[in-house]
Amino acid sequence: MYKVVFTFTKKGLLRYISHLDLMRLFMRAMRRADLPFKITEGFSPHPKLSIRRALKLGLESEHEEAVVVLKEFISPQDFRERLQKQLPAGIIIKEITIL
Repeated sequence: MYKVVFTFTKKGLLRYISHLDLMRLFMRAMRRADLPFKITEGFSPHPKLSIRRALKLGLESEHEEAVVVLKEFISPQDFRERLQKQLPAGIIIKEITIL
């Protein structure tokens, strides 16, 4: 089990996306990127993903942090390339740390 902490930007028209929709956006992007993320157990399984703070609607940010748990190791460069290809313009993955 590997924790990946990554920072990203939220700019442009995506500043109008809500926190819940941003979570859904990352979940879908991780599925499309075929990342080996860990799934929660229970009635409604979803990826183990958390965004450190919720921005108010309409605000841009240069430094947002998120944490995702992976089942197997992948390199930070591979994680960035695969996820970035699936994200819309306005969200850019900046830094990645694997714990």
